[in-house]
Amino acid sequence: MFLLALRSIRHRPGRFLATLLSAFLGAAIIMTFNSMHDTAAQDGVDSAGAQTLSTAAGVVGGYGTLLVFFAVASALTVNVRQRAAELDLLRCSGATPAQLQRMVVGEAVVVALVGAALAIGPAMLGGRALLEVFQDSGQVAESVAPSFGPIALLTGIGITLLASAGAAFLAVRRATRGRERRGGARKFLAYAALLTGTASASSTFVFSATDAALMAPPAYGAILLSVGCALMAPRLLEAVLDRLPLNGASGWLAVRNLRERAGHLAGILMSLILFTAVATATLTMQAVESDAVAASGLTKSIDARNLETLNFTVVGIIVVFVCVMLVNSLYAATSYRAREFGQQRLAGATPGQVLGTVGAETLILTATGALLGLAAALAGIVPFTMVRSDGALPGEVYGIGGAVVAVGASVTLGTSLTTARRMLRTPAVRAVAVAS
Repeated sequence: MFLLALRSIRHRPGRFLATLLSAFLGAAIIMTFNSMHDTAAQDGVDSAGAQTLSTAAGVVGGYGTLLVFFAVASALTVNVRQRAAELDLLRCSGATPAQLQRMVVGEAVVVALVGAALAIGPAMLGGRALLEVFQDSGQVAESVAPSFGPIALLTGIGITLLASAGAAFLAVRRATRGRERRGGARKFLAYAALLTGTASASSTFVFSATDAALMAPPAYGAILLSVGCALMAPRLLEAVLDRLPLNGASGWLAVRNLRERAGHLAGILMSLILFTAVATATLTMQAVESDAVAASGLTKSIDARNLETLNFTVVGIIVVFVCVMLVNSLYAATSYRAREFGQQRLAGATPGQVLGTVGAETLILTATGALLGLAAALAGIVPFTMVRSDGALPGEVYGIGGAVVAVGASVTLGTSLTTARRMLRTPAVRAVAVAS
């Protein structure tokens, strides 16, 4: 089966591009930040600088691991579902579910290994650039030289391979088992994340307004709540669709398509929820903190500057990474519908009507992800603001939340419509014949 996996990659490399890109970016992020551990372990690095570098590596390394798993899982889930006919044919030819699992996991491991190897060079440059950011802000001495050693390599390659193998195993296991006994583990993890996130956000009230760790509980609370919502994405999307009073052919068809493809779109909705929640919560709480420090007339401490640098760095990484996840997932999901678009056109639909349906689907998906992400963000923002200032809902959240939602909407709409328009260039008869 491993040889079959290599042969599959060699003959159809295009189907693995989304997985390769996700693994490449994930490994690059993990290695970039974990190289700070290698740098901090050098001789001659003072304790304050070492603490700054280790904190950055630890915090962002955790985010990176989570993002890698979600990104690779999303790409692999789409990949496996698009290959349903091929997997069914192999099963009819005598392949067992265990053999199919080994084949798909082998493909994922090979692709992840290639992606991680390609990421080493960019990660070395990224580690050097990140160190310069800390040096320019005065948090690390100028004499400290960048180092890219075993910690960065082992964590980057190891985490990427484990995440890819685990995500591939879960994706093909769901595909080979069908609908039986499906969703128990996901439901348990979703409820656990929601309960833990609520407890973490509520614990904010235990801290004082000047406590250095005040931002940690609401931030982790918002992240865990967004993860819980992301894990429940298919059910939440179906609940939204049941309450949508859309009229007209495009609206009715969009709701119908989304309801039938709710499971297929879970990865896209996950990305939207995580992106909206983490970016909105982190940027808003940092803005509230900066305004509170400015109002007090005090200067920011080293720890406060470290935290601010980390927050902006984390958000920047999340924006880039999740946008790539969205583009990958949306491109794969939309390009896979070439036959469906061809059938609609043969049934009398115009290209404009097909694009209108795709646009309506994307708007519903974007609005659902944005609303759930904003709800998770507010669960962390409100407790933090109540403790740090006199208000409950800061004014900064409107501008920041609007900007985050606008970025997410532009990425989803732009990718979906551009890909659909490209698919519509193929004559309808040819699209149906090629995809059959």
